[in-house]
Order: sequence, then structure tokens, then C-alpha cells
Amino acid sequence: MRVIENMRKIFPLLCGIALLAGCMDFDDATETIDVTVQVGKPEGFLQTVVSGRTVTLKGGVTLTAITDAEGRAVFKGIVPDVYNISTSWKVNAEEYAQATGNATGGNAYTVTGTLPEQLLSATTTEALTLATTISQDQSILIGKVYYQGGKYKKDEKDVNYIYSRYMTLYNNTAETINVTNLYLALMESKSPTSDYPLQYLTDTVVAKQVFRIPDHSLLPGGTILLTNSAIDHSIETLTQPDLLDADYEAKDQVTRPIHVNNPAVKALELVYSYTTISMMNFTQGGPCSLAIFQTDEDVATTWPNIYLTYAYGRNSGSQFMKIPARCIIDAVDILKYNGETGADASNKRFFDYLDAGYTYTTAKTGYDSKAVVRKVLYTTDDGRAVLQDTNNSSNDFETTENLTPRSYQ
Repeated sequence: MRVIENMRKIFPLLCGIALLAGCMDFDDATETIDVTVQVGKPEGFLQTVVSGRTVTLKGGVTLTAITDAEGRAVFKGIVPDVYNISTSWKVNAEEYAQATGNATGGNAYTVTGTLPEQLLSATTTEALTLATTISQDQSILIGKVYYQGGKYKKDEKDVNYIYSRYMTLYNNTAETINVTNLYLALMESKSPTSDYPLQYLTDTVVAKQVFRIPDHSLLPGGTILLTNSAIDHSIETLTQPDLLDADYEAKDQVTRPIHVNNPAVKALELVYSYTTISMMNFTQGGPCSLAIFQTDEDVATTWPNIYLTYAYGRNSGSQFMKIPARCIIDAVDILKYNGETGADASNKRFFDYLDAGYTYTTAKTGYDSKAVVRKVLYTTDDGRAVLQDTNNSSNDFETTENLTPRSYQ
């Protein structure tokens, strides 16, 4: 009887709560907003070239809008959230000359702009300015980077494996390219974010290692495969790639139990290293930003080195090579992944005009057997892949479990 009596008292209360809930307005929880993005002209452009351009908001969903005659893109009824905002478009030689007054010699360009990690909410009432930069389209691109390494089973235990890491360069044209004086630079990755000298330097970046790629003839759609150990790693691990057909190997000068050099594969020439490490020192957890550049200058003797040990301007510790941005052909910012907070965008090593975005894999300490790979824009009738190059790695790259070096999905 007491239970029944208590239920009689509780029932009217529950009904009252239900009635109140039925009268409450939950619209504020999902209230949408309108956002305007103002696209800016690249520096040096005299004419307005920002109308009819696609602007992308990428968060929980991906949205697009087209700019009006003044370069404004309006997004209506979007859900408040954190978004990456970006735009990119191609400019041919005629358009470039008309917009800048300068001839290009037939070169094509890509305009790009990005605003990473933007919180859009009801307080976003002013138009967001999306600055843009322009870069010349390149024939040779960084295609795939396997920097994380993986694991394999040994005595019923997971063993970390880093010796199968590699990267590839890709000929994105329909012509054979004779590569001369082409270099690979691995960016400095030691210093705390606040001490990285990007904020202090002008048109210069800092590398921990520089390698020279011997003169090479690269067929249309062809790749140059660079690795630290040009062997079939799948024999030992079952999960790692076969790199026997690598074009060049960064020879390790230290004898290690597992790492094996392949004498049949040509050496990747080490020009500079911040330590005694002679193989490509990929940082498996990130950041692992890298660039390719081309120059006839004597890099080893004429390009300056700087100290950079936890604070810019130190005169002790490791030294790093300064790379002029004018020489860089392609650059990819590969960042460290921090779990729920995502990639650490403050660890970018390149100016936006070198790479307006960044890429990463979702492994905080590495060893996830995944690579970052450039997306295929389209495939020609003869089966040649044309890779995407908007000068923004956030748009151009994706994560893949396909570790076959010369394969693009």
C-alpha cells in the first residue's frame, strides 16, 4: 500500500515535468547561423579575380559556396562548429598576365587560401577574411610519405618497426623530366612550437637533414622511390612493404641488428645532417614536414647553418640548415596528432605560400602502418594518374593503408 501511495504522489510530479518539457524551447541548442567569407586577392594581382570561386567549410560536414563579384561567399543556416575554411583555383598563363601585367612564359599557377580551425558561432557577425597566395604549378610533386612505421609479431609480442619507411616523388606531367640538382629537405622537428624560427625568418625555412637525389630521368606518371632500407620488408614482418625496387637508398653508416642496406641500390647523397644520423630521420609521431628544392648553388658550403636548441638564437647544440624558400618546388607540412584535439597546427614548418594546409595520420606515437598520399585528381585515357595540387595539403592529401609505394588510389 505504501508503494502505491508513493506512486500516487510521484505521478502528478512526473506529469508536470513532462508538460513543462513539452513547453520548453530547445531551438537555441541547434540554432543555425549565417557566415560570410571574404576572399582576398593574391599579392601582386591588379585586377579582381575572386568572383565565381568555390569556398569550402569542412567540419562535421563539408559545405561549399560560390563567391560573388566582390569575392564574398555566404553560407546560410550552418550549424555552429569548428571549421577549416579554404579555397583554391587554377590560373593559366593568359589569366596571370592579364591580372598582374607580367608574362609567365606559359606557366600555370594555383591560388590558394586557408583558415584552419575556425570556431563559427552566433558571435561570428563580421565577414571572415580569407587571404590567398599564389604559387607556380610544379611538374614534380611529393606523392606519398610513409613516415609512421608499423608493428609486427615476434614471440607473440608487438614489435615496433621503422626500417621500411619511404617517400616518393611523382612526375605529374605528360613529359619525361630529366631531374638534376634536386634535393630533399627534412624540416627541423626538435624545438618547442614557440621557439621554431618561422616567426623570425623571412622567406627561409630550417632543415635538419638535406639529401641530394642523383640525376634521374623520370617518365610521365613515374615515381622516384627513396627509402632507408631497400629490401623486402614483408618477408620479416608480413605487413610492411617490399622496397627492393627503390631508386635510391639513404645508406645507414651504423650497423644495426635489423636495418639492412642494399648494395644493389644507388645511394641517396647526404649533404647535411644535424646529427651523426645518416639515414632519413623521419619522426614517426610527427611533425615530419619535408620539401624538395632545386638549385645550382653549392648547398653544402655556401648555405648557412644556425643553432636552434629550444630557443632561437642559441650558440650551442645542434645546427640546422637554412633553405631559401625561392628554391622550394614542393612542400608538405606533416603534423603531430594529439588525439581528441586533432593535429597540432601550431607545429607548421612552412609559410602558407609553400603549403597553405597540413596533413597527418591519427596515431599519436606512430607505428600505425599508414601513409599520407596525394589524391588523384583524374586519370588520363592512357591510365596515367594526375595528382591533385592546390598547394594545400589539407585538401591534397589523405591517409592510406596501401603501402605499395608507386600505387595511387
